[in-house]
Amino acid sequence: MYISLNQLAVYLGVTESYLRGQLLLGNISGVFDGEKWLFNQSQFDIHKKQLDDKRKQAVKDDEEPIPEDWDAHDED
Repeated sequence: MYISLNQLAVYLGVTESYLRGQLLLGNISGVFDGEKWLFNQSQFDIHKKQLDDKRKQAVKDDEEPIPEDWDAHDED
């Protein structure tokens, strides 16, 4: 299934300008139909999974438990 540049950006969770840059660098391939770029969505499924895994790991790394401070309790 072919999708547009905008749809691919939403699918991957990246910006259109990032995808345009990757397209110009030759890192991704697409088809220009005379009006817009089209991309085969299935070729990005593995890449999307890798991006999702990296995002989950980044969130997991940020969720380290904060140690309770001994003087943080109110003693009214």
